[in-house]
Amino acid sequence: MKSSYSGANGGDCLEIAPESASVVPVRDSKTPDGPVLLIKRSVWAAFVASLGSAGR
Repeated sequence: MKSSYSGANGGDCLEIAPESASVVPVRDSKTPDGPVLLIKRSVWAAFVASLGSAGR
């Protein structure tokens, strides 16, 4: 899944694969064959929740 802010050329975006049960795989959209970070689902959820409150 690629960010809705990503342009046609990939830009500076990340891709995630949310279907995993225990981890969220994250990679750079410009290098799909490059390294992947595996982030615990609970940590990813906390990170995403913190983004929602960043502008408050």
